[in-house]
Amino acid sequence: MNFSRLSTSVIKGKHLTSEEALELIKTSDDDTFELIAAANKVRRAKKGNQIKLCAIVNARSGKCSENCSFCAQSAHHNTSVDIYPLMQSEQIVEAARQAEKEMNATCFSIVTSGKGIIRDGDIYTLQAALKSIAGESRLNRCVSLGMVSKEHLNILKEAGLSNFHHNLETSRSHFEKICTTHSYDDRIKAVKMAKEAGLKVCSGGIFNVGESLEQRIELAMTLKELDVDQVPINILHPVAGTPAAKDHHAISPFEVLRLIAAYRFVLPDKDIGLFGGRESSLGQLQPLMFIAGANVTLIGNYLTVKGQSAQKDLEMIQSIGLDVQTNAGQT
Repeated sequence: MNFSRLSTSVIKGKHLTSEEALELIKTSDDDTFELIAAANKVRRAKKGNQIKLCAIVNARSGKCSENCSFCAQSAHHNTSVDIYPLMQSEQIVEAARQAEKEMNATCFSIVTSGKGIIRDGDIYTLQAALKSIAGESRLNRCVSLGMVSKEHLNILKEAGLSNFHHNLETSRSHFEKICTTHSYDDRIKAVKMAKEAGLKVCSGGIFNVGESLEQRIELAMTLKELDVDQVPINILHPVAGTPAAKDHHAISPFEVLRLIAAYRFVLPDKDIGLFGGRESSLGQLQPLMFIAGANVTLIGNYLTVKGQSAQKDLEMIQSIGLDVQTNAGQT
């Protein structure tokens, strides 16, 4: 395949078929640098040279009722994850202040464990936090709360919510292998409901959980059909006590780069980022995630795993001639 010619066609509006995307993700190690160079051309044309930084706060941890095989916070698995109830609104707001002032984040997401809102009072804590963050910062305000009702979405939107995060996690054909306590249609419904509410939607998946290359492309095509706005790519960081950790085999850095590149070709106009697992899967090759097509990444700590220092991330971005987007405001 002529990667350079394909990148030019995609920039001009070509939509890849599943077969074409599969050919990209199956690129050999020998040709991977040619692939990511072409994906970089698409990223630069569609997203420029500014990198967006997202930060999160694990606002409620542990005791999740769902049995996702990779998740350290599931009550079905025996892990050593911290367990605590929803933070107070001021604690959440302080985390947002640090994200903007100390990490140069452009988006801040409030993440809670569990299938959805647990208590009625939780929605008012989140409402208060969002109002404060909206009043004192230019951060895009995001939540990742699981399944949420239309009523709760409207309350949070009125409080200043701009983005809603809800990963599909994997393809429909693989979903039952990683979760059986809710359905794939439940996740699709949550994404559609957020879009209908007028929110930007961040939805992607976790990879290296036993899925095939075909299923990675299947997920990309589903996300394209749903027209989500941002696609986070997470690589499994195995946690002892979770089923996904039992037979885990490390993914190669080149395989990760091909995954990012294929998603950039399938979803040229979308924000695409490598989030969880980037340090462990790419190591010293982390800067190449941007050359492979990513224009977003997570800065700071993850949900249950420590990330590298924010300063190191900022230096990494600048070292390859890219700029950190600041003060994005609502997008």
